[in-house]
Amino acid sequence: MLLVGLTGSIGMGKSTVAARLRLLGIPVCDADAEVHALYRGAAVAPIEAAFPGSTTDGSVDRQKLSAMLLADPTSLARLEAIVHPLVQAAERATLIAAQRAGASLAVLEIPLLFETNGDARVDVTIVVGAGAEAQRERVLARPGMSEAKLAAILARQLPDVEKRRRADFVVDTSTTYEATDQQIDAIVAALRERRGTAFQRSWA
Repeated sequence: MLLVGLTGSIGMGKSTVAARLRLLGIPVCDADAEVHALYRGAAVAPIEAAFPGSTTDGSVDRQKLSAMLLADPTSLARLEAIVHPLVQAAERATLIAAQRAGASLAVLEIPLLFETNGDARVDVTIVVGAGAEAQRERVLARPGMSEAKLAAILARQLPDVEKRRRADFVVDTSTTYEATDQQIDAIVAALRERRGTAFQRSWA
């Protein structure tokens, strides 16, 4: 099974690419979706202990937690120490299930793939990119987003140009959905000819 790391900065179109990959029958584990689930489950108690007042009605209140992180950026490491091992456990379970089901390709969608050295645990990387202005417009249109939050998020992410430089493949989402789909389909066709070692090396 070939293991693919899908990444890209905020607002670049990772979800669109992931949806197309799923449509093509490829299993995709979305790290952000796993975090959302953890914020309603296993991560609630440890996050409340580390960040008192960050939960409401048994779930992590993302707005409260974000405000705490903005007020003290050094506290991000404490949050990551709680969340990252739980996310990796969910990713491992997804990959093992995909391998047992006979999948030839599996995808880990990880926004901070390069920043966390996650590229060392996959065989191939795909970076999703778009222009800076398109990115800004997309992100600021999200509920609860602000210029300050966007700046804080971008400060934790490698620049788009650096991600593209490190990527094995790049998908440009700045044009039409049809053009994006064509890029993805071509990449998948090329990847189906490859065999991987990352699953056995890092996840089995």
